[in-house]
Amino acid sequence: MAEITPIPLAELTTLRTGAAPERMLDAATSEVLVDALREVWSRNDEWFVLGGGSNLFVGDEPFDGTVIRILTTGIERLPSPHAGRARLRVQAGHNWDELVAYTVEQRLAGIEAMSGIPGTVGAAPVQNVGAYGQEIQETLVEVELIDESTGEVQVVPASELGLGFRTSVLKHHYGGAPIRRAVILSVTLDLAEVDEAGREISGEQLRRALGITGDGMLPLSDVRDQILATRAAKGMLLDPEDPDTSSAGSFFQNLIVPEVVAAQLPPECPRWPVQPDLDAATVIPLESFDGYIPPTPVVRPEVKVSAAWLIENAGISKGFRLPRSRAGISTKHALALTNRGRATAGELAELARYIQARVHSEFGLLLQPEPVLVGIEL
Repeated sequence: MAEITPIPLAELTTLRTGAAPERMLDAATSEVLVDALREVWSRNDEWFVLGGGSNLFVGDEPFDGTVIRILTTGIERLPSPHAGRARLRVQAGHNWDELVAYTVEQRLAGIEAMSGIPGTVGAAPVQNVGAYGQEIQETLVEVELIDESTGEVQVVPASELGLGFRTSVLKHHYGGAPIRRAVILSVTLDLAEVDEAGREISGEQLRRALGITGDGMLPLSDVRDQILATRAAKGMLLDPEDPDTSSAGSFFQNLIVPEVVAAQLPPECPRWPVQPDLDAATVIPLESFDGYIPPTPVVRPEVKVSAAWLIENAGISKGFRLPRSRAGISTKHALALTNRGRATAGELAELARYIQARVHSEFGLLLQPEPVLVGIEL
C-alpha cells in the first residue's frame, strides 16, 4: 500500500474545493486497493475513495480521515453468451470517457451517448450514470466489489444493485447513508457489436440531441462527435482555460415526480415520461399457492422534470452570482454551479441553498444535489 503526502482535494476535484485530508493512500492495482480498504476499516477510520473527483463536493475543513485514490486501469474483452454482443471487464479507476472512446473504436454500442462524462468507471454504477436517454443499467452485467461489513470480495449481478434514476444501493444520498457500504473494483458491460453503419437511434432525448428527425443508421463515431460537441457547448467538458467547466457537472438532479404533480407545472416545462417496469413478476411459492393470484397493482406514471428549466424560470439566469461571491452559475448551463476562481465550499453551498429556496418558493419542488457531499451541508 502506498501512503503518500496528502494532496489538497481542491487539486483533485473538478469543483476545486477541499483541504488536504489527514491521510491519503494510492491504489494502482485491485490487490493494493483491497488491502488498503481492509486496513482502513480495521482502524475504524473515517474514509472515502476518490476516482476522478468529478462528482464530489468537499467542505473547506480538512477531512479527518483517510482518502484512498483509485488509480486502477485496464479493459479486458470477454465473450458474451448472447449472439452479436461482447463483454468488457473494466477496472474501477479507468477513465470513463476513455472507455467510451474504446467502445466506439471497437464498434461496440451501448454507451456512446455517455461520451464526455467525467470521472471513472467504478463510479458509474453507483449513481447509474446516464445522458441523453442512455444509462449504464442498460448494459451493466455485474460488478466486482469489496463489502465493508465483511471485507470480502464478491461479484454482484446488476439486478442486486437497486439501480434507478441516478441511484443505486451503493450511493451516498444527501442526508443519508448508502444501503450497502462497498467499493467497486471492476465493472462488466455487455455491448452490441455493430458494423460501420452503426446503430439506429430510437430514444427521444438522444434523437433530439443529435438533430435526427427521420429513420436511418448513424455510425457510433458520429454519435460520439456530436455528443462531445453538445457537451462542450454547455461547458460540460473539462477545460482548465474555461471556468464554466470548474464544476461537478449537473449540480442538481432532474426531478422524478408523480404525473399529477407534473401536470401542475407550466406546460412549457420540459418533461419526459418514466417508463414503469411492465415485466415485473409476482412470485408465489408453490407450497403456499392456494389458487388465488393477486391482482396486478396499478402503476402510477411518473415524469422526469427539467431542473435547469425550473432554475431559470425561478429567475436565476445563466452566469448568475450572489454579491461578492466567487461561485456562480455556468454561463452555458443553468444546472452547473461553478468555481469562478478560488471560491470556497461555503460560497458554493450558499449559492446552492439560494437556488433551492427560489425553486421551492416558485414551484413547490425541492431540488436535490447530485454530487456526493463530504464535510458540507446544504
